[in-house]
Amino acid sequence: MKRIYQLPLLFLFSSILLISCTKNFEELNTDPNRPKQITPGVMLGQMQYRIVSTSIQASRNFTHELMQVDAPRSSPGGTGLHRYVVNPGSAVWSAFYNYLTDIEDIYNMSITLKEENYRAIALVYKTWAYSILTDLYGDVPYSEAIKATDGIVKAKFDSQKNIYVQLLKNLDSANLLFNSSKVLTYGGDLLYNANTLNGSTNTGIIKWKKFTNSLKLRLLLRLTKRNAELNVDEQIRTILANPNQYPVFTSNDDEAIFNFPGTFPYFNPYYNARQLEWRDGTYFTKFFLDKMNADNDPRRTIWVRPITVSGASVYRGIESGYPTTTEYQVGANSSYNDVMRTLPSLGVMFTYAEVEFIKAELALKGFSTGKSAKQHYEAGITASMKQWGVTMPSGYLTQPGVVYNESSTLEQQLERIITQKYFAYFFVDYQSWFEKRRTGYPVLPRGTGIPVENKFPSRVPYPTYLQSLNPENLAAAISAMGGDNSDIKVWWEK
Repeated sequence: MKRIYQLPLLFLFSSILLISCTKNFEELNTDPNRPKQITPGVMLGQMQYRIVSTSIQASRNFTHELMQVDAPRSSPGGTGLHRYVVNPGSAVWSAFYNYLTDIEDIYNMSITLKEENYRAIALVYKTWAYSILTDLYGDVPYSEAIKATDGIVKAKFDSQKNIYVQLLKNLDSANLLFNSSKVLTYGGDLLYNANTLNGSTNTGIIKWKKFTNSLKLRLLLRLTKRNAELNVDEQIRTILANPNQYPVFTSNDDEAIFNFPGTFPYFNPYYNARQLEWRDGTYFTKFFLDKMNADNDPRRTIWVRPITVSGASVYRGIESGYPTTTEYQVGANSSYNDVMRTLPSLGVMFTYAEVEFIKAELALKGFSTGKSAKQHYEAGITASMKQWGVTMPSGYLTQPGVVYNESSTLEQQLERIITQKYFAYFFVDYQSWFEKRRTGYPVLPRGTGIPVENKFPSRVPYPTYLQSLNPENLAAAISAMGGDNSDIKVWWEK
């Protein structure tokens, strides 16, 4: 009998324990630090970190080699960007379209939630990302991109002209949407920290608005050859004449630089880079360092690792586009300073220095900017020095390699502006290459190892996987572009 009664009692006791343990199961197993729903704020900071990490890696891996900032220590086989060999899709196509999915989600959620500041931020990122994509490849999917949920899995390619028309409209819309009296309800902004009010003003949103119009100036300047089609000059004059309505960067405090927090997971993407990857396989070029050495440029101390030669500390570069038989000795030339691997301010998107160089060129071309081309030029150099935390040496702006000569030809003045802009573009995605294609500057020496038939590239060929994933639309785009090689000029370059 004793055993007969023990089993039901044991079962009852177990049932009570089970009910007690599961009664508040959902509450006990909910992470209080994990968001309960997806909001624009939850997505924004992660997207900001990932997209700028990709853009600065693209600058180091692509632009710096092509634009003779650096060159590989060894490069057999006749390939390499420094020899003007551009592989299909060797840019940010896949990564950026992935991020644009997040940007589109932020935009759509913002409409539903009536959060206009998030909506405007999404438009700025969308414009920034698509401007880079179209300047890299030419015609790309835009109007039908990121629409798989609508049943469009094979997007058509839009013409670069139509894309630019829409990008400029996006920026106009963002400029009107930004509300500097309202906080970002869900937080998440790691670029300008527009998550709180300073009194009754959101200073972060004011900076976002400046970024918006500075970006529009960049894009309009790129389209100057297409003035007759898009009324570019008038759009530029409208921005310059109405700084209250269309504010742009006016100091280093405004610039769009993502400062890596240095806490998991938001580290500088080079934080764990091995020495072989960071500096033993790549060296700065003679073209880049000889100019900096001649000008006693203080940015070398941040950017460049010196080497010791005959007991002296020097900055020494290698040739770009060298013959395939050449191989440089490990550690015998200057590469990237190790401090750059953990530098919080490496996440450069758009600088105040660039705005001043844009204005310098516009002033040179007769636009009313409020200052002379020389004043803007010198302000651009000064801003770049401040951005990188160095002090400009006394007499730097008056030395022969830097001084701005207003009595020289317009072409010589333009070359001086763009050359300094080139150095200020250090780690800024592909912009120095885009400006080289637009202006022809800086003039880069042609390496003796570059095959005669290789031309300086004007675009990146489309990724090869599109031939199987989207063949019909790819073929139409190639036909419209006139081909799919790196010699084909995009619409604004023709």
